[in-house]
Amino acid sequence: MKASILDPERYRPNVGLALFSKAGHVFIGRRINGRGAFQWQMPQGGVDKGESARDGALRELEEEIGVPEKLVDVLEETSDWLYYDFPPDLKKRLPGPYIGQRQKWFAFRFKGSDSDVRLDRHTPEFDAWRWAPLEETPGLVVPFKRLVYSEVAQRFQRWTDPVQGAKIAQG
Repeated sequence: MKASILDPERYRPNVGLALFSKAGHVFIGRRINGRGAFQWQMPQGGVDKGESARDGALRELEEEIGVPEKLVDVLEETSDWLYYDFPPDLKKRLPGPYIGQRQKWFAFRFKGSDSDVRLDRHTPEFDAWRWAPLEETPGLVVPFKRLVYSEVAQRFQRWTDPVQGAKIAQG
């Protein structure tokens, strides 16, 4: 959705993280306690009050998947916010005034190895993970996030080529 027709104050500020392997695939995690199909997603999380989106993205990267800043290169940040609305059944269960989320998305290149990914650093949000082609992610995520994932897949397509000259042991 376009920000020009939405009230940003009604959407929780959030970051989305596209972590690219040297092979050009992205990290996806399977949500703990997810219901039904479409429980895979890229890491995301809220931006704390007074925190920049970039700092929030790096914090969430470490909190959700245990990857510290030193193991990534920042490739790109979306210039605008991408929006999605919470479906009514989810909105009923969530506290607060927000009707959805607005997200700044970041593309990172992972410089570590698969063993550097740790899902247990903080309160786990994922119970499994894998590398996947970026273009497949819209079909793996819950339906209300699909338009955002399609937009991210289009914008970050340039980062899907394998890294030249790198040993590629990752997805």
